[in-house]
Amino acid sequence: MSVLITNIKQLLQVHDHNVLILKGEAMKTLSVLENAYLYIEHDTIIEYGEMQYCEGIEAETIVDATGRIVLPSWCDSHTHIVYAGNRTSEFVDRINGLTYTEIAERGGGILNSAKLLQETSEEDLYDQSIQRLEELIRMGTCAFEIKTGYGLTVDAELKMLRVIKRIKQESLAKITPTLLAAHAIPEDYRDRKDAYIKLITEELIPKAAKLHISRYIDVFCEEGYFDIEDTEAILKAAAKYKMRPKIHVNQFNILGGVALGAKYNALSVDHLEELSDDDVKALKNTDTIPVALPGCSYFLSIPYTPARQLIDAGLPLAIATDYNPGSAPSGNMNFIVGAACVKLKLTPEEAINAATINGAYAMGISNMYGSITRGKKANVIITKPMNHYSEIPYAFAHNPVEQVVINGQLKDIKNPEEDFRI
Repeated sequence: MSVLITNIKQLLQVHDHNVLILKGEAMKTLSVLENAYLYIEHDTIIEYGEMQYCEGIEAETIVDATGRIVLPSWCDSHTHIVYAGNRTSEFVDRINGLTYTEIAERGGGILNSAKLLQETSEEDLYDQSIQRLEELIRMGTCAFEIKTGYGLTVDAELKMLRVIKRIKQESLAKITPTLLAAHAIPEDYRDRKDAYIKLITEELIPKAAKLHISRYIDVFCEEGYFDIEDTEAILKAAAKYKMRPKIHVNQFNILGGVALGAKYNALSVDHLEELSDDDVKALKNTDTIPVALPGCSYFLSIPYTPARQLIDAGLPLAIATDYNPGSAPSGNMNFIVGAACVKLKLTPEEAINAATINGAYAMGISNMYGSITRGKKANVIITKPMNHYSEIPYAFAHNPVEQVVINGQLKDIKNPEEDFRI
């Protein structure tokens, strides 16, 4: 199959040579080609350029993108899409004054989701999750990291991994699985956390590794959950199976998780709503990317990641949804790009870079995704008519997407019968 997109008003994130990450000052520049074309064969970007050089290119499908923006699809590097049910009642509890911590202490929060997931069949869990994913593809996200973490038993965590593997095999989207081995302490282990960590390190991680699904390990390093010593024990156990860290840190408290992540060569450290100068120093000259999750801050009314401090220090930044039933029940990356501009004080250029090439880096896939580069995978967004790409974050509550090309296949998102599976 070949697709030729012509008369593109603005073609974004164009790089003649492959770029894997953008840092600091470089994030302020978004490479743009005006009045352009893009040519795709099978699942690969083959050629692009100014329209005056398009003559003679033939394709099975031609899309006239007059007045439209074309850019790489969003890369959401932090999601918990595989879960059961919802936590609407807790949303009401927070409106009535309960904090996230108070809800968790009453048996809500992650423990509530774990109970629902344990009671849900693997088939039902898959059906719920794939429906969420396909809704998000229609909003322009075509690459997702998906974490476990709502199992809290060995069997339930492995069930989640199998569901993620099935999604990876059956969806056109690019999926990066992560084993969130330590998300919360189960009720049965409340007074014996060491035993639960032993279960994770000696049983869950080895069994998960044998499935060959996840290359990444995650821990919720936070007060009341897993401290620095707990986190390091889990990272050490996972390192034996070559599982690289992608960890939750600094959501509510600064415990030293950023420096620990850097020490273990974490691919990403995520949340960072709280940040110290020592954290910034620890990230310099490393391969670890900080990831901001403004949807979580919005929903929980907690501080936003000080993104300007990170970027102005010369560091890279990715943004992601944190899509989950308790603290960020939205996977709309268009909203996240808008929130990054409004709340994190990013420019539109920085926000789009953070949601495309840097989002891909935070998933370990930027060698093949996240930019318009010859030889990369063809996952792109074709927007509705607009004058300039800055309208994407400006109209934050709207879906700017008209069509997507996912894994080289052109899809009409308005068609409810459109199929996003292999």
